[in-house]
Amino acid sequence: MAKKDTSDFREHLSNVNVKTGRRVWIYPKIIRGLFYKYREWFSAALLMGLFAGPWIHVNGHPLMLFNVIDRQFIILGIPFFPQDFYILALGLLSFIVFIMLFTSIFGRLWCGWACPQTVFMELVFRRIENWIEGSATQQKKLDEGPLNAEKIRKKVLKHGLFWVISFLIANTFLAYIIGSKALVKIITEPVSQNLGGFISIVVFTSVFYLVFARLREIVCVIICPYGRLQGVLLDRNSVVVAYDHQRGEPRGKMVKSQVDAGKGDCVDCGLCIDVCPTGIDIRNGTQLECIACTACIDACDSVMDKINRPPGLIRYASEAQIADKKTFSYTARMKAYTVFFILLFGVFATLLALRKDLQASVMRSPGTTFMRQPDGQVVNFFQLKLTNKTFDPMKVEVEMEGLKGNLQLVEEKLEVAGGEHKSTGVIVRMSQGDIKQNSNPFKLIIKSDGEVVNTVKLVFNGPVFD
Repeated sequence: MAKKDTSDFREHLSNVNVKTGRRVWIYPKIIRGLFYKYREWFSAALLMGLFAGPWIHVNGHPLMLFNVIDRQFIILGIPFFPQDFYILALGLLSFIVFIMLFTSIFGRLWCGWACPQTVFMELVFRRIENWIEGSATQQKKLDEGPLNAEKIRKKVLKHGLFWVISFLIANTFLAYIIGSKALVKIITEPVSQNLGGFISIVVFTSVFYLVFARLREIVCVIICPYGRLQGVLLDRNSVVVAYDHQRGEPRGKMVKSQVDAGKGDCVDCGLCIDVCPTGIDIRNGTQLECIACTACIDACDSVMDKINRPPGLIRYASEAQIADKKTFSYTARMKAYTVFFILLFGVFATLLALRKDLQASVMRSPGTTFMRQPDGQVVNFFQLKLTNKTFDPMKVEVEMEGLKGNLQLVEEKLEVAGGEHKSTGVIVRMSQGDIKQNSNPFKLIIKSDGEVVNTVKLVFNGPVFD
């Protein structure tokens, strides 16, 4: 493969032709070095977890569920309801701060190792493409060649497999939203009974197919907001995939037996460019398109091994470590992110720990103050709203404290099913002779299985006669 000129890398993206403005299709080579093997093992574990996740149930309920439609979320077996959105928002904010902290230290390590886009593209779809169409050079030759029977056969087979895998991903993605049981129902029942679900699967499949068959590195370079944040989150102390320019420059050809003190270790072979899935030259320094996939490390180490040079010309390191020969430094900005993350996560964990299984609120019935009855009793009406934040049904008892009167529930036996939102009436009666003031404070004590889950302060209104 011809060597690429990357001297104008700051003028345009690596996958764009500067003269025509058209996209340049990237054909990265695959070199199975040490880091690639580590990524294979790690990706295999991630893929097993991803596909198994919707089918893992705890006490009959999914381990993970993100049902935006019904506003129900289950994270590691813990259910969250709309009343808990402030906790989820705080958890999400903590996660964002953690990403800022992680990126400021390790760069786009997430992108290269754990992002689903990279895992599927490089460890699944790219390998299928190489298996069917051959090496990067053979793929380019096939695309540029005439349309013949061999090309049609390979393209149909490749895109057919791409569609099947996209279909599996779409079903898995949908299972995380609606649950595996609902997904099985969509699959097993006639299409006419689940038209919305069928359309959703087709749409998701088409999107995933488009991402992995056509968009590819465009997702990482242009679409993904996290990649765009790299420029403001990284500094010269961040550990990234970096080229040791002090050791590698000046570049030049060499042979295994040659010793030339005037040359650096880089033999200018261009292999680090050929293996890059976004088409950049890592020797130009940290760039927007770099996803820290370590392909260039494996490629460079294989060359260093051939010319009897130590590995690590391209390695995980910060600019400060390479330029100033310094050890890793935990900077003030990293410490600030750490403190902020600990504080946010501490509040999130505290709120989560203090969250009650049964949420109860009591309000006066709209448009009412009190009602006098013929027998001399004064009545106040209240509305009790209950939310069961567990999967198990709860029996609820309500007691009154601080008021000389009688309490009556509209439902004599009050039970709230798992995940249910329930509303019922509460009637409080008090004799006219016992009313000494217009506003009489008291408490309603809500219990579940004999334990107090909430105490609500209320006021009983009534007339006072001299």
